[in-house]
Amino acid sequence: MAAGQPHQTPPRLVRKSDRPAAAKRLLNLPNILTLCRLGSIPIFLSFLSKQRYTAALYVFIAAAVTDSLDGTVARWFDARTELGAFLDPFADKLMLVSAFVLMTIEGDFPGWLLIVVVIRDIVIVFGYLMLSFFTGERIPVRPSYLGKISTFLQLACVTAALLRMGQVYPPYFYALLYLTVAATAMSGVHYMYRGLVWLGSREPEMFA
Repeated sequence: MAAGQPHQTPPRLVRKSDRPAAAKRLLNLPNILTLCRLGSIPIFLSFLSKQRYTAALYVFIAAAVTDSLDGTVARWFDARTELGAFLDPFADKLMLVSAFVLMTIEGDFPGWLLIVVVIRDIVIVFGYLMLSFFTGERIPVRPSYLGKISTFLQLACVTAALLRMGQVYPPYFYALLYLTVAATAMSGVHYMYRGLVWLGSREPEMFA
């Protein structure tokens, strides 16, 4: 190198073995717990279809525990990701709806309970997609208190049914069903109201 020329540092070679930071964030502990919960759904349904209610109950409780853990871990360690924000409620709904469908087919739940649960979820998903389409924005997904209450009651219905499989249900079980229907319907109406309020605060892109 000629005298007087500045020393140039050779460029750093990027190894192919280096994993992108985004991939590392996707493979964090909360997302792994959520994926485990998704993987437990076929196991739960298999036990339930074979009338192995105790085993199905254990799997269901384990899934509920991972549901609590993944959110807690994500908040404590600031490990929230876009993938986790999508997978977590998806796993919850898939587990619950699958349980309600199979238990309704088996005659453990009345048909009107399944109808209300499914219609509410369809309205929420369809409404979310429509609002995103009209506004061109991504709507923040935040569960309401009514939504959390309805989800808790749905979990309680499945747990209570698994505990009483093959036995006569006590009167309070049917009271739980009615309460679940009411909370589920009210939460659906509340989500619709929130969506309309959010839409009213923005000018839809198609009319801009």
